Amino acid sequence: MSTEQIPSGRTGQHPLSPPAWLLKGLRPSTAPIPWAAALRAAVALATPLAVGFALDEPEYGALVSMGALSGVIGDTADAYRMRVLNIAVPQLFGAVGVALGTLVFGHGWLAVGALTLIALISGMISSIGTVASVSGLLLLLNAVVGAGLPLPRPWWTAPLLLTAGGLFVLVLTLLGWPLRGRQPERAAVAATYRALADTLEAAGGPAYEERRHQVTQALNHAYDLVLGRRARVHGRSPSLVRMLAQLNVVIPLVEAAPAAHLRGRPLPPEIPAAVRDLAAAVEEGRTGIPVLDLPPPHTPAERAVDSALRHAATVVHLAEPDLHNVDDRLGRPAALGVRARRAVRDMMLSGASWRYGLRLALCIGLAQSLVSLIEVERSYWVALTVTFVLKPDFGSVFSRAVLRALGTAAGLVIAAAVLAEVPRGWWDVPVMMVLAALIPAFSAKGYAFQTAAITPVILLLSDLLNHQGFDLIRPRLLDSLIGCAITLVAGYLLWPESWHTRIGDRLANTVDDAARYVERAFGTHPPTEAGLRAARTARLAARRRIYRDLSGVRSEFQRALTEPPPTGARAAAWWPLVVAVERIVDATTAARVRVNHGAEPPSAAEVAELTAQLRALAEAVRTTNPPAHAPAPPPPADTGVLTPLRQEITAAQSLTHPSPP
Repeated sequence: MSTEQIPSGRTGQHPLSPPAWLLKGLRPSTAPIPWAAALRAAVALATPLAVGFALDEPEYGALVSMGALSGVIGDTADAYRMRVLNIAVPQLFGAVGVALGTLVFGHGWLAVGALTLIALISGMISSIGTVASVSGLLLLLNAVVGAGLPLPRPWWTAPLLLTAGGLFVLVLTLLGWPLRGRQPERAAVAATYRALADTLEAAGGPAYEERRHQVTQALNHAYDLVLGRRARVHGRSPSLVRMLAQLNVVIPLVEAAPAAHLRGRPLPPEIPAAVRDLAAAVEEGRTGIPVLDLPPPHTPAERAVDSALRHAATVVHLAEPDLHNVDDRLGRPAALGVRARRAVRDMMLSGASWRYGLRLALCIGLAQSLVSLIEVERSYWVALTVTFVLKPDFGSVFSRAVLRALGTAAGLVIAAAVLAEVPRGWWDVPVMMVLAALIPAFSAKGYAFQTAAITPVILLLSDLLNHQGFDLIRPRLLDSLIGCAITLVAGYLLWPESWHTRIGDRLANTVDDAARYVERAFGTHPPTEAGLRAARTARLAARRRIYRDLSGVRSEFQRALTEPPPTGARAAAWWPLVVAVERIVDATTAARVRVNHGAEPPSAAEVAELTAQLRALAEAVRTTNPPAHAPAPPPPADTGVLTPLRQEITAAQSLTHPSPP
């Protein structure tokens, strides 16, 4: 069994060379530069400064630009509806945060207690979801700024100006809505087809595993966009229902891909080429009668691909789908009130939510207590650094602390040149345009690069509020280092879960899900048409859920791989089993597809035997720490439809032997 190799150590490196996790964080991403976002950032941050100078109120202009900065950082969604949520909702939390911070400014230990409580609430809110995470971040950040800077009075002035800056970014973002409308959703559906074409092209070869993972990510992203919109316009928007239909018909093709891969040889090139043509048809909105020139199928796997591809071509080119006959494979989102109550309940009952809230509160309390007891210039930057670094949903806390220190040092070089050479006044406007445009461009390359871009922008805005000029440089670096040190000690080393990672438990739960998936795929069901349809719908939903969960497990493991030993070493030891579980799910899907297209179905006893082996494998994952890879036994001699699944389970079992003492 082949598995993906993830670099996790320093094999072959010079003893004095940096560790692999640090080099990975400093290596710029290959993601393209978002030029439109860079232009919006330049306009959003520079325009308020220009207006402030024109009105002889540069402090007000700086506050609006600060609000715009938070909007620029939060503008990460594709669909316009999600952009409204990602920018507008956090601005409300930010306004509350800065108002509370302003009210306790200069009140010593009262401010310490207030910020500690806000940090607890912020941390717990962050566990709800993406928008809530940004909202919790902005709540705490603005509270720290309000408690640490002398902002304009009365108390409502700063919240109003900061919110105006964020809403200005939202307005600039929505200018393209009339022209691009649903283009983000359409592009996401087309990207799913292209990722699938790459997967089918790689079927039977070593690149298949990674390509299949990319299909899962693309499918998750497309469903999130389309279903998020459909919750409000279901039955009223033919274009959105058509996109959902186009997305749904890709599922049988995704299911057929593992069966095609198990053939052990490449598919005819006409098949991935036809899928790429469907992607172009989705993106261009083409309709009409599709023309497919495909080779005749012979095996069950080939028939599955051929049937799914022809059906997809028909639906993709269909101009007017039935608005009330589109099968929703994931289920429509619940009403907003139901989701809100569910999220609050889950947050209050979640141990992970309380642990993160307490970690953040402890670090913020220590940071504020330190600057209350010791004279620290620009002291609010200590708490700001803690807030930015201690975001586990943004990546590894340890590596983020190190990368932030390095990024801050690089950003200070730029800031020093700006504050030393650029006179305060109108020259700040063109300089801000350039610096602001770097934020989206550098953010796409990695966290250290984002920090290096944000640092000079914030220092320039702070200088407009406090007029300290070049004297800001040294305190800024010192505060950042103190904040990183507090985070590493109180937010990382003191919490055993940081270095005794529970990734094995998460993986074991996924193996249990795989056992249930096997039962659902080959279990008995009522022999009626309604029963068959219900069983198929349930199986498809289960398959989508387990692939989505596997994508989350993979992301969690990849994040753990960036941690220093022992967490990184443990994640590296478990990584082959992550890939093995993905292959088990693929083999189950492939077997089901083969049965659907003529292969002999397995017996109930064989299904029960394999599910029992999977549950035993899950228990072995929970009790083995760390694993040692034993030689896999020879493959079974039988040739039934579940033989590939049996082989994958046998290979996975060889990965769960406990290491010798």
